Amino acid sequence: MPTMYASALRAQPAAADRAASGALLGGLALASCARPGHMLRLRASDIRMSQAAEPAIAVDQLVKVYKTTRAVDGISFALERGSITGLLGGNGAGKTTTIAMIMGLVTPTAGTVKVLGAEMPRQRYHVLHKMNFESPYVDMPHRLTVRQNLTVFGLLYAVEDLERRIASLARELDLAEFIDRPTGKLSAGQKTRVALAKALINSPQVLLLDEPTASLDPDTADWVRAHLERFRKERGATVLLASHNMAEVERLCERVIIMKRGRIEDDDTPRRFRIRYGRETLEEVFLDVARGRGETREAAQ
Repeated sequence: MPTMYASALRAQPAAADRAASGALLGGLALASCARPGHMLRLRASDIRMSQAAEPAIAVDQLVKVYKTTRAVDGISFALERGSITGLLGGNGAGKTTTIAMIMGLVTPTAGTVKVLGAEMPRQRYHVLHKMNFESPYVDMPHRLTVRQNLTVFGLLYAVEDLERRIASLARELDLAEFIDRPTGKLSAGQKTRVALAKALINSPQVLLLDEPTASLDPDTADWVRAHLERFRKERGATVLLASHNMAEVERLCERVIIMKRGRIEDDDTPRRFRIRYGRETLEEVFLDVARGRGETREAAQ
């Protein structure tokens, strides 16, 4: 096993301990403020109600500056739990940087990001085990087999009954034919399916997707979209989808956020976008926004 993976596995229990300790201390602190007769209600009913009301992802006045470039320029939005939202924008719009800050990989210059109530990146160890990310452009180690890669990530996420979970994903995502093949010898479409399996290994509450159906043929891509829809509905997961496939976004997403030059240019449902811009498809709306024609078209309606 590669050194970096072995190191990660050794470090994982410590991270999990820190998260568990933080949650335990938080619960004890809350309970200590209550009268004994109300302790159970505070630690169960009230906490569940508070968590349910809080957005899955809350971004407030978020800024990221690289030297003289404002990659993200004061954006704010909140995603309800169980929702699926599209994040659109051309190259350099700030989508990738925004996702990186939501994941706790990049520290904001200003503003805040909260995921499931935890401030990122400061409190990321409280929620990383409840999140996952998928991009076909991020390779897994080529010399490890598909099964070995999924095992490593399953151990990092402390997935219970890991062998059964891998077997289940292999059936659902049609990986059985190549599950013991080195990952580097897979086709682009097969790698995309493996990347999706990695993203679902821990049944995440928050799932971040970057072009999840890239390199897939139309039939397989449609199957993957159907699987994502089913996963979201069955698990109540919150999904943020960055994609250039407008038909995909239009099918999957209840809400679409369009970014341009680091800012949120518009935010609405696909249907209301089409009505407001007087367009037939979301792709036409996106081109209007990207080319600065949005305000003119809306004013003309």
